[in-house]
Amino acid sequence: MEELKTGKIEYKTVEKFLISLKNEFGGRKGESVKVAELRKLKQGERTMKKFVQEFKRALRGSGYERKPLVKEFKRGINGAIRRKLMETKNQLGSIEQWYKMATALNENWRESRREEERLRGKKEMSGGAPKQKQRQNMP
Repeated sequence: MEELKTGKIEYKTVEKFLISLKNEFGGRKGESVKVAELRKLKQGERTMKKFVQEFKRALRGSGYERKPLVKEFKRGINGAIRRKLMETKNQLGSIEQWYKMATALNENWRESRREEERLRGKKEMSGGAPKQKQRQNMP
């Protein structure tokens, strides 16, 4: 539905759409394809919000639920976020809690990076010596 609203359709041909539709709703054989797709999914440079959307899309028809579902989600998110979530005081239970906390952590980290860039830019413009780039740990 989002693709229709934004006008960005994922499928270039009817054939690709029909293949995707068959994989999405094709029964047992489709389930194994969905599991493989889910297991290959990695966050990479995407925002957590975008990754969660793709994860939910891949999840439909996979047969995953509860703990195995959380395990697949943890496998796909970036390591730094996964470590932060695993270190939380209150262990997360449901997949929805994982989605929510992972998204919040990722948004906070991205906001922090933007602020650091903004402050670094101000310092350089005011004549301060430019510092070497620090290595980024979280996506």
